[in-house]
Amino acid sequence: MIFKHVPFIRVLAVSAPLLLATSLIAQSDPAEEQSFLSEVFDYEKAGPIGYLIMLMSIVAVALIIENFMTIKREKLAPPDLLDELEALFDGENFQDAVELCEQEKNYLTNVVGAGLSKLGHSFETMQTSIREMQTEESVKLFQKIGWLSLISAIAPMMGLFGTVTGMFITFGKIASSGGNVNPAVLAGGIKMALITTMLGLSVAIPVGIAFFTLRNRVIRTSTEINAITEDLFERFRAK
Repeated sequence: MIFKHVPFIRVLAVSAPLLLATSLIAQSDPAEEQSFLSEVFDYEKAGPIGYLIMLMSIVAVALIIENFMTIKREKLAPPDLLDELEALFDGENFQDAVELCEQEKNYLTNVVGAGLSKLGHSFETMQTSIREMQTEESVKLFQKIGWLSLISAIAPMMGLFGTVTGMFITFGKIASSGGNVNPAVLAGGIKMALITTMLGLSVAIPVGIAFFTLRNRVIRTSTEINAITEDLFERFRAK
């Protein structure tokens, strides 16, 4: 019964850090919330590093939406297309199946087309061609979601870079003043360090969760499609 709620659990897991941050902000007064957001998104306080992290977050959101929309079995192996291929295989209309695979380009048709390109050869030769294409298509999917892994790895490093930059500014002011400095003068550098760290972690955590969710989807979907393809060509084993 719990498996019916798996998509909801995944969405909740991806959005949990954002929901937590929102709830923490919501506990404050509206004036404090506005002040908090204005300080985080203030260029002078976040600095160029903070805005680079914000830009990375926008790219990450676009990639997450695009990957969740395209990496699913209905897109990689459309049911109606699979039914048509099965009918052509049952009727031994392999030339029509080849033409269909050339017209409709996706994971399923690319793998089936690779197998049909060795039609007339031994079953082992066809199987080798199929598995090579399966590996190639799987690699394409992993490369597609790999950008999310890169962003989730770079974001905290960018935050750390902002932290170091903020502390460098802070200690530079201490050194230039000979050690006698008003703490208010140091607040800018320290605040930059804290803001960039917070932004880096806010991007890395949900993006990392989204990446591992999509990676599991790629593994599951590619395994299912590979099994379907091998079942289609199993009839050539006896021949």
